[in-house]
Amino acid sequence: MKASRIAYKPVGLALGATSGLIAAAAFKQAWKMIGHEDDAPDATDEHRTWQEVLVAAALQGAVFAVVKAAVDRAGAVATRSLTGTWPG
Repeated sequence: MKASRIAYKPVGLALGATSGLIAAAAFKQAWKMIGHEDDAPDATDEHRTWQEVLVAAALQGAVFAVVKAAVDRAGAVATRSLTGTWPG
């Protein structure tokens, strides 16, 4: 394993945690706009429709994937700027 990849591991872990926090906040705001309520439905909430539950799950998955990709890419670009090597 290359030294740059090993050195990037802790950075990648920190970025992963950060992206999770950002994604959770972004999803909460998006759901407020779409669902017109503070909390997204849980899959086991019997008072919610299938459509509500599946739309919330799809939106949450999309938001998390986009935020994770953006944060990971920004971290890799910053690492290359600082070290001259791509971490992947």
